[in-house]
Amino acid sequence: QVQLVESGGGLVQPGGSLRLSCAASVSIFSRYVMGWYRQAPGKQRELVAVITSGGSTNYADSVKGRFTISRDNAKKTVNLQMNSLKPEDTAVYYCNGVVGLLTYWGQGTQVTVSS
Repeated sequence: QVQLVESGGGLVQPGGSLRLSCAASVSIFSRYVMGWYRQAPGKQRELVAVITSGGSTNYADSVKGRFTISRDNAKKTVNLQMNSLKPEDTAVYYCNGVVGLLTYWGQGTQVTVSS
């Protein structure tokens, strides 16, 4: 059974940094397109960043230049380095994995940016 487990969320002051990690229990991680989504209270879930099996990346305009997604296929992990955090980055962050027609989600980790 596929499991995606996020870690690294927490409370940080504006301008600070956090690093989220997602560990995947899958058979061939390198085939997966991996991504991070977030959902703020009262808002729809939105794409934050995605990385393909070949390492190509794409980011939401709101996080470009501040967030960096990366993956380690040997460790079966995907990370999201978040710098220069803003209060509007406050949300539950979800790890997402897609292979073929199958989509998997983690349970989410809370990120709160507040002074």
